[in-house]
Amino acid sequence: MQKLPAPKRPAYAIASVDNAIRLVHMLRDRGEVRLKTAAIELGVAESTVHRLMSMLVFHGLAVQDDRRVYVPGPTVGAVPVRMPGTELLRTAAATPLEELSQLTGETVNLQIRVGTKLRFLDSFEGDKMLRIVARPGAVVPAATAAGGRVLLAHIPEDRVRTMYQSPMVQAQGDGLSDRQLDRLISQLRVYRQQGYAVSNGETESGVAAVAVAIHNPAGRVIAALAIAAPSVRYAELVQDDVLTELRAARDDIQANLADITPTTTEGVD
Repeated sequence: MQKLPAPKRPAYAIASVDNAIRLVHMLRDRGEVRLKTAAIELGVAESTVHRLMSMLVFHGLAVQDDRRVYVPGPTVGAVPVRMPGTELLRTAAATPLEELSQLTGETVNLQIRVGTKLRFLDSFEGDKMLRIVARPGAVVPAATAAGGRVLLAHIPEDRVRTMYQSPMVQAQGDGLSDRQLDRLISQLRVYRQQGYAVSNGETESGVAAVAVAIHNPAGRVIAALAIAAPSVRYAELVQDDVLTELRAARDDIQANLADITPTTTEGVD
């Protein structure tokens, strides 16, 4: 086996970046981090650690539990995306995403499912005063998000049950009980029939969303297109005019995909 050269510390290391990465390593290796402990180890003030942790929380690398202790967030340990053509998908979706955001004034997200997680592949932030912040790269549970639900709705029900009852998923904390699975399956049937899925405060408090599925040229579901808004505007998201704009943007993405690559974009399991 070829040996890799020992890494050297950059000559112009950025202290804040270095400390943020060290905090991620602490979260990964210890399972929890307290402000005081981290401040001592990094040799900085607790206020500095708090600011760094706030950024890690924003990007899903950390969360605070009921004890106000930081623990790994959903992005830590997320498996790599093995979906060929993600850059082609982003390219095909870029203009329709931006135009849909401008039309609705809301934040628009391009999402893919990796197992029981939903990844935000790209985002365009809305321009309304009260809006949802764009979070490209975020990872959330698929079962509670509109985009995740519309993607799960296109999977055979027995496969959904097997997925959420697997020992690995249970160990990761994403497993569902029989009762929860029955409820999810019932919801997925509705979403599959109506052609779109919704969520309201189930992934993040105060955040609502509506999503439709994106198909590749072969007809396989590969991604979701979602509009996110504050929960106070949830009723507006499911109005016919908004759904029409959402579907039109989805159709534009699919047309762009057909022009760029008719065969290479595959789905995600």
